[in-house]
Amino acid sequence: MTESWRGLVLRFHFYAGVLVGPFVLIAALTGVLYAATPQVESWLYSDHLRVPVSTQTVPLSQQVKAAVAARPGDELVAVRPAPEPGATTRVLFASDGDARPTVFVDPADGRVVGDLMTYGTSGVLPLRTTIDKLHANLLLGEPGRLYSELAASWLWVVALGGVVLWFSRRRNQRTRPTTKRHATLGLWVLVGALFLSATGLTWSTYAGENVADLRKALGWTTPALSAGDDHAGHDMSNPIPVMPGEIDSVLATARSAGIDAGSIEIAVPPMSGMPWKVTEIGRGWPTQADAVAVTGGAVVGEVRFADYPVAAKLSRWGIDAHMGVLFGWPNQVLLLALGLGLVALVVLGYRMWWLRRPTRGFGRPVPGGQWRKVPRAQLVVVLVVAAGVGWFVPLFGLSLVAFLVVDAALAARRKQVDEPV
Repeated sequence: MTESWRGLVLRFHFYAGVLVGPFVLIAALTGVLYAATPQVESWLYSDHLRVPVSTQTVPLSQQVKAAVAARPGDELVAVRPAPEPGATTRVLFASDGDARPTVFVDPADGRVVGDLMTYGTSGVLPLRTTIDKLHANLLLGEPGRLYSELAASWLWVVALGGVVLWFSRRRNQRTRPTTKRHATLGLWVLVGALFLSATGLTWSTYAGENVADLRKALGWTTPALSAGDDHAGHDMSNPIPVMPGEIDSVLATARSAGIDAGSIEIAVPPMSGMPWKVTEIGRGWPTQADAVAVTGGAVVGEVRFADYPVAAKLSRWGIDAHMGVLFGWPNQVLLLALGLGLVALVVLGYRMWWLRRPTRGFGRPVPGGQWRKVPRAQLVVVLVVAAGVGWFVPLFGLSLVAFLVVDAALAARRKQVDEPV
């Protein structure tokens, strides 16, 4: 790398790291908490999740009827049969929010053992739900998501800038020990940081919308389960309620159609005669995400994970790995190590800044005006690329413009101070 480019990258990496460091630090710490909670949650809610292993099992419809009786008047929306011996069946009810009231039933005798709120496809319980929201939006709702999007928007930029600097200075034997530790650790977590940044952006508010639009335009979306017109021939103004007894035949039909995962969800239709949808929800490896629609004892629609577009499969695997569920506990350990590595990187970065702060007589860590040393043609290309990335990742673009404006203002102010009267 030429010296002109190295100065510009160094200045950008240094100040970008200083500015977005707090956001990355919070995202990493809350991510570590989330990755560490599955076993804690299993212990904390063991009375709801585990029951004595039994060779006896009552029909699923009987389990559902017991749960419905425990919440009279609530709308039944889904059932998750016990995925293994010793586990409970989950019966889910409608709710205005993302979390759904869930009744836990012992499949051996149909006894209700408790109820909790569960959240999302993964069915996380209150502890992980709270930590998940802390990680995503600092418990501030939709406005709080801007912090995590800002962290994801800049993490890949700072990480790649660090790699460029490492290659440019690797022969310099006089590099300070703190800098060496920072650079070495950055290389170790590089791939993981890029992965977290990319997958995190898919969940974000603004960049996530652009990602969704791009996937749709390229035909990379996840196939949707279709059973024709679900509402055709039905009077929705006078719905006929679904009878829980139907669920046994629906489950048998789905199993015979190849829905063989241990973890499945049976979505209950809003009225009798409409399709039931049975989906594999296990997110381990190998991935089982097939789904079928069942009406009148026959399969009327299906989606097979094997038929997903490659991009849709990669998206599924990326999200599951980001959540720490794709490979079980090794996935958790990897996320814990990655999160702690990012925390250490931020801390070391701030220590470097503190050691080189102007009040210690070192002057500005990276002098301004580095862009003037870059050949104009190359600089124009970089600016065009940055504008394109800023359009696709809006928070990156807006914060980059703000950074440049503030930097220019500070440079002008320093110039005025340095000019002789």
